[in-house]
Amino acid sequence: QVQLEESGGGLVRTGGSLRLSCRASGRTDSNLAMGWFRQAPGKPFEFVAGTRGYPYYSESAAGRFTIARDNAENTVTLQMDSLRPEDTAVYYCAADGRITTDSKTYTYWGQGTRVSVSS
Repeated sequence: QVQLEESGGGLVRTGGSLRLSCRASGRTDSNLAMGWFRQAPGKPFEFVAGTRGYPYYSESAAGRFTIARDNAENTVTLQMDSLRPEDTAVYYCAADGRITTDSKTYTYWGQGTRVSVSS
């Protein structure tokens, strides 16, 4: 079992930055794929970024968001810059054995942290 706990959401203006953090506990190792998804109201889960040693980004996140992993601390962070109102969503940390953009393939999920970007 892997437990995930996110932190770092909040309210920010357009163009601002936020840093999300996800700490994993339980059966963790460096081979665990960890990713970030988001869900805006009325919309399905959307892949944002993931890493299993190499970062992967969605088109909307590439160039603005940076995912980083600290295996010693079992944490993965998502630095979000140049935020836009359309980035408003609940952001979830997810983990599994491989990186995919399909939320259904991830076994472990955090509780989510809300990000709101005002115009």
